[in-house]
Amino acid sequence: MNQMFATDAEKRLIPSSGMRGPVPLLIAIMTFVIVVVAAAGLALSNTSSVVKAGVENRYSIQIADGSAKAPAAIAAARKIPEITRVEQVAPEDLRRTLERWLGPSASEADLPMPAIIDVDLRTGSDAARAKQSIEAAVPGARFIAHRTSLEPLLNALRGLTLLALGLVLLIALASAAAIVLAARGALDTHRGTIDVMHGIGAEDQQLVRLFVRQIAIDALSGGVAGAAAAGLVIALIVGGAGYATLLSGSPPLDWNDALLLLLLPIAIALLATQVARGALMRALRERL
Repeated sequence: MNQMFATDAEKRLIPSSGMRGPVPLLIAIMTFVIVVVAAAGLALSNTSSVVKAGVENRYSIQIADGSAKAPAAIAAARKIPEITRVEQVAPEDLRRTLERWLGPSASEADLPMPAIIDVDLRTGSDAARAKQSIEAAVPGARFIAHRTSLEPLLNALRGLTLLALGLVLLIALASAAAIVLAARGALDTHRGTIDVMHGIGAEDQQLVRLFVRQIAIDALSGGVAGAAAAGLVIALIVGGAGYATLLSGSPPLDWNDALLLLLLPIAIALLATQVARGALMRALRERL
């Protein structure tokens, strides 16, 4: 970003407004929103990956009339080399779950309870073959992947992640449009200076460099301020998400995510610089 370096004389011609001007404030707000939305998208993506990895090799054997057939299903599952763990869900747990839906009367009703047996497969095992073996050994049993039950949740997480990415792109486009307006406004503000410099032989590239330097400094200072505020908010939210971290086994954001978020203010400043250069060149050609 060599546009940020200029001589003292050039700085006096087109001075930077610092954090007092509208451009730094606008960029700070946009950067704050972008960083927060991007952090939310990364956290959702990480959560989706953790959930997917946690159930990737987990299946359950479900039997409607479970009390009679559960022992045969357990024995058949333990004979399959691909299965590493076989554990039946306790009937008491199933009844407590039923009570959450039907209320206390569920414990008094003589309802037939199904059998659910959780099994884990080795990574890379053929789930279809294990399914065929279980269902052949125990007629009426269903071999169901946990991922199938969680597919609506995974789809929702993927959709929210894509929504966050779309919002980041839309806010970036809005920032670019605001920079174009700011660049044209700067030309109008310094019209007298531009006419004098044109009169003494200054070229458009020289004039553009002066304005781009100002916008680059304003964008970078605003971006850093907005990112710092967003980082504080994210740190408070992540710090209060200890329970979710214990459940998932990993924090919502890792160091790679933090590095990516730290690069966003620089990326926004570079975007503002390139957009401003193009807008200023077009505006100067239109004046001529």
